[in-house]
Amino acid sequence: MGETKSILNGQCHCGAVKFRAALTDGFNTIRRCTCSLCRMRGAVAVSADLGGVAILEGAGNLTSYRFNTGEAQHFFCKTCGIYTHHQRRSNPNQYGVNVACLEGVSPFDFAEVPVLDGIKHPNDNGGKSGRVGTLRFDTSGD
Repeated sequence: MGETKSILNGQCHCGAVKFRAALTDGFNTIRRCTCSLCRMRGAVAVSADLGGVAILEGAGNLTSYRFNTGEAQHFFCKTCGIYTHHQRRSNPNQYGVNVACLEGVSPFDFAEVPVLDGIKHPNDNGGKSGRVGTLRFDTSGD
């Protein structure tokens, strides 16, 4: 999963929204965030350039949500409610894509996922972004 550039198909849970994502740097940008929305939805995201997400089916079935500053736009399927992607606040020229929506990919494929500080967002913190932890998936079953 460490390839540099990946183009993957994805969809929401019910399949009403289908898309293709060209990942900016493979899975090297994988992350979680501590902002209030990301904490509640629990998604693991990876980056795609702004032109790197193409909605193949169901564009009319997408709805969006903005909160706080209104800069980031989060997209969800109107039918099943699954978050597919969002236009990033910290880099408006990129999308964050929900890895769980990508074909053949699961958030549990990654032993470690960096957790970024979305509470002290870089746009509110003098451009400083901070890693506040690491989410680990241990397959040992202990």
